[in-house]
Amino acid sequence: MNIERAVPEELAALREAFAVDDEGAPALGWEAVHAFEAEHGVVLPEPYRTFVAEVSDGSFQGPPEYGLVELAESAKGQDLGRPFPLAEPWIWEDDDGGHEDPDAVVEQVVHQGSLNLGTDGCGMDWHLVVTGPHRGHIWQVTDVGALPFGAEFGHTTAAPGFAGWVRHWAAGQEWFDDGSAQ
Repeated sequence: MNIERAVPEELAALREAFAVDDEGAPALGWEAVHAFEAEHGVVLPEPYRTFVAEVSDGSFQGPPEYGLVELAESAKGQDLGRPFPLAEPWIWEDDDGGHEDPDAVVEQVVHQGSLNLGTDGCGMDWHLVVTGPHRGHIWQVTDVGALPFGAEFGHTTAAPGFAGWVRHWAAGQEWFDDGSAQ
């Protein structure tokens, strides 16, 4: 996963995955992406950065189930300059995670260091981490916990970043398919 430079093969796969989308938002262009980054004090991870600049700023078709939200919408209510607080899965419904104030940490997970890319419904949101050690990774954040998406966390068929997440969706795979059925 390269989060610093767009890989041509990944961009081609992203363009192909969203080519059937007649109702998606047009690309923002580089000037708008640079203005967003300056306003929020971040540099978006690749290939998401190039995707919103050159391919599309959102899609009604997904991923996730209810569509990929536009960049400005994904940043609403988010503090992008502060690091995403988790480094491993945490199901807070069953465990306080050893935190003195777990509710405060849950609030950070939901609103700190990530863009909310959209929802699968029922409080299951997908976030792209833009700040901190997991920059570039996709996490599912729900009302009961948060866990990362990708091969290094037990998914045998998906890379942890935006391109791997989209590729997994475009292939019609279940989000938490371990690949054993293939």
